[in-house]
Amino acid sequence: MNFGRISVIATNVLREAMRDRILYMVGFYALILAAATRLILEVAATTEGKIFLDFGLAMMSAIGLIVAVFVGTGLINKEIEKRTVMMLIAKPVSRSEIIVGKYLGLLTVLAVFIAAMTAIYLGFLQFGSIAHPTASILIAAIFLFLQMSLISAVAITLGVFTSSLLAIGLTFAVYLMGNMTQDILQLGRLSHNLGIERFTQVLYLVLPDLSRLDLKNIAVYGIQALPDLTALILNAGYGLLYSVMLLGIAIFVFSQREF
Repeated sequence: MNFGRISVIATNVLREAMRDRILYMVGFYALILAAATRLILEVAATTEGKIFLDFGLAMMSAIGLIVAVFVGTGLINKEIEKRTVMMLIAKPVSRSEIIVGKYLGLLTVLAVFIAAMTAIYLGFLQFGSIAHPTASILIAAIFLFLQMSLISAVAITLGVFTSSLLAIGLTFAVYLMGNMTQDILQLGRLSHNLGIERFTQVLYLVLPDLSRLDLKNIAVYGIQALPDLTALILNAGYGLLYSVMLLGIAIFVFSQREF
């Protein structure tokens, strides 16, 4: 792989996102928090701002998910549907470089999104004099980026060999199921049915365990302490490894396609 060509593709993805005004959603997030300040803080005052803390992180996650799914599924699929993929293939660039470049470009967009929203979020917390665990929130934001990176890999992989609409639906399904994999596994154990238990174990192994990368509730409610450094590293490694595996599948499928 040529990292120079990959960086050019990644930069083009970022430029296209700015041209499509996707980054305006950061301003939308700020407006939502501004409106929520008056509507929620009066209620949240009785619970030490927990409702506003939860709302801000939940909205950050929702916007990040929308960007990862809708942009990710269209990165390759849009090129295929518009036949512009022929122009990319004709250039001295490999198909693996196209996939990796598009993915890294999307990660750059997500990094800008999440960093900007985190700064806005912390600014509103400071302005509203709401007690908040800054370190825990920053760690939760980093792991939100890792979670969205994994979802982006899912979106790109599905977008390589399905239509945009189907890829969007399947990616959202993976996200929902991925946040419930541990519950599904526990449900299988409680069923006392060997067939159901094995089926849920297969689902747990195949689907990404997104709960490993979700620290929002811990950051907001502090019901339990943040995982120790070793656990954080292992969970981050899990997300990265799963993303690399999905990209490998995407590269393989894309390399086999004829246009």
